[in-house]
Amino acid sequence: MQTCRERSDDQAHIHRRGFLEVGAGAAAAGMALGTTQLAGAQAQAEKKAPEKPLAKRMLGRTGVEVSMLNLGTWRSVGLDRILRFAWAHGIRYVDTAKSYGSEPAIGRWLQSDASIRKQLFLVTKDHPNTPSEMIKKLDERLASLQTDYVDLIFIHAVGDHDIKTEIEWPKSKEFKETAEAIRKSGKAKFVGFSTHHPRRPEILQAAVEGGFVDAIMLQNNPWMAQEDAMNRALDACHKAGIGLISMKQVAGNVKLADIAARLPELKEKKLSPYQGLLHAIWTDERFSSCCVSMRNTDQVRENAAAARTFSPLTKAQMDAIRDACVAAGPTLCSGCDGRCSVAAGTTAELGNLTRFLTYHDHHGYRGEARRLYAEMTDDARDWKCADLEAARHACPSNLDFASLLPRADKVLG
Repeated sequence: MQTCRERSDDQAHIHRRGFLEVGAGAAAAGMALGTTQLAGAQAQAEKKAPEKPLAKRMLGRTGVEVSMLNLGTWRSVGLDRILRFAWAHGIRYVDTAKSYGSEPAIGRWLQSDASIRKQLFLVTKDHPNTPSEMIKKLDERLASLQTDYVDLIFIHAVGDHDIKTEIEWPKSKEFKETAEAIRKSGKAKFVGFSTHHPRRPEILQAAVEGGFVDAIMLQNNPWMAQEDAMNRALDACHKAGIGLISMKQVAGNVKLADIAARLPELKEKKLSPYQGLLHAIWTDERFSSCCVSMRNTDQVRENAAAARTFSPLTKAQMDAIRDACVAAGPTLCSGCDGRCSVAAGTTAELGNLTRFLTYHDHHGYRGEARRLYAEMTDDARDWKCADLEAARHACPSNLDFASLLPRADKVLG
């Protein structure tokens, strides 16, 4: 349960945004709302005729098409309006979770218009102690959402709680039987999991071996090399018909003007840096959708426009966006596979420490970031003897650990 201080912190930063965030979350960047003039303009925009639904892609072997852009949600005083605005702009896929605190608002929205549920692809998440506990967890999620079913239920953040056991879940008999029971009940059409653990390639390969997972939402690096273990795992999932959803692509203290200056071709295509990144993600046809946490109507409008104008990027364009993003100073490495900790000679989870700092500083999830930090073991937090310069050189995103980690201890501890 959050304290009053934590709720205040989350709300105070509700309009801040990282570069793009998933899960999730994922967010496009922050512009504070609140002026009478802006509120009036947005109110007028909401009165316009609703736009057609965004382009969709098939979700693996499910036979169901989903919006290529989906709305990641988080508790906020403005969520009711964001849901309506996203719907009006053609988004037909909404992502939530128990820990996000957004289910009650989504439930109110669904109750306000019975026609919405029939057109909406609704996803929620929870984390059980064992896979079979998901049956009870699902009932709790449905009660919170005020609906009889969800389209997809995820086990949340596989690997983050106990990698030694959870790495086996995607191919375990218990999870398979649980997934079959859930689908048979009609309370969820499809079953899968989300993950941003450094050992994601192994977790995805386990799902391929298990053969019963419908979809996976994962922290995604849109610029991975062809020979990377993650790229091979994605190929295996795609071949097996497992639907893939991208999240947590890039985030941090990015300098937008610098990115724009480095990428004049984006201006020529009339794309903002955020929209260019979304186009880079969608260029990978293995992914059915990209989850982005949109915290105000400007973000919804910008990201929906990106989906409507999408055209695949060339490798040269992808490389240019990658280089600009890395140079802009991200605080979250979308390609983290733990190589930073290995290079630094430490058991500290450098990737998770910077990810939780990103939640705190750039996504506004202050209470959640502190909770996740507190759940880490002492060894996972203790980076003091690590070679941080070696870690930076090994990191695919060149994170400045020497600056980021002391701040993580200060604001999260």
